[in-house]
Amino acid sequence: MSEQRFGAGIWHFATYVDRYATDGYGEPRTILDAIELAGQVDDLSVVDLNWPFFGGDISDDDVSKALDKAGLGVIGITPEIYTRQFSKGSFTNPDPGVRRLAHEFVTRSCDVVRKFGADYVKLWPGQDGWDYPFQVDHGTLWQHSIEGVGQLAAENPDLTFVIEYKPREPRVHMSYSSVARTLLGIEKIGLPNVGILLDFGHALFGGESPADSAQLAIDHGRLFGMDVNDNLRGWDDDMIAGTVHPIELFEFFWTLHKNNWEGVWQLDQFPFREDSVAAANLAIDFLKRVQKGLAVLDVEGLKQAQAAHDAVAAQRIAQNALFGS
Repeated sequence: MSEQRFGAGIWHFATYVDRYATDGYGEPRTILDAIELAGQVDDLSVVDLNWPFFGGDISDDDVSKALDKAGLGVIGITPEIYTRQFSKGSFTNPDPGVRRLAHEFVTRSCDVVRKFGADYVKLWPGQDGWDYPFQVDHGTLWQHSIEGVGQLAAENPDLTFVIEYKPREPRVHMSYSSVARTLLGIEKIGLPNVGILLDFGHALFGGESPADSAQLAIDHGRLFGMDVNDNLRGWDDDMIAGTVHPIELFEFFWTLHKNNWEGVWQLDQFPFREDSVAAANLAIDFLKRVQKGLAVLDVEGLKQAQAAHDAVAAQRIAQNALFGS
């Protein structure tokens, strides 16, 4: 097995605003500042980049130089199809002109993926969905969701597209809201270059078991990426991975391990008040503990416990591996 690689969304190293601290939780940073901070994290190999690049008139070459200096590669490009111009939706916008704009926008981001040799275009259509009963025709909305992604995948067969689903926020109900619904959409698209990026926290937030969600996506051959964080299940808090649900995180990674899934272990965290480098290091240190736990897990004992649905025995085996290794 190759050495595990770790990654992070570059937004982990930005500064943030919310509807209360409208002046922000820190001085604004450019993507170049964020890359420099990411380069200070132990064992970080790759980053996912928002596009367009935040912080001013910054070129691809500027970013390439910063990445080289930091010793980082690019795993994905995330086109920002969730900003003000797409407030009523990107792929599902009621205005066909805006839907076309979203298509053209993502198409331009495809060239950025090629430029940086990234693994995929990440689609997070956060404004696609609805807020109120009777607001939308559900059949039309879902068809637009499928057609929007499908057209891009068909036109760019050399690239991989991953959909990151989420139950809600910023829309009250997002179109790609669950692992099952997203898999249904992908199967309807019917192209091999479309898959899921499974966010551990989004699965928690949606009332899913992340391990079960991962197995379902793997069974359909559609788990193309993942990222981890943590939350209290009531919101997408994007807290430091392993701080709230360590056992569920361990089960999630066990599911990946037993299925020989060997992608990058990524962080999608928002350290509003914490030092971003320290937060990333803490998360990666815990992920390394997960690795050690997987290496000593009593696999045969776990199989027997699970065959009998013996929760106590299974918990003891998992806890001994994770906390006793």
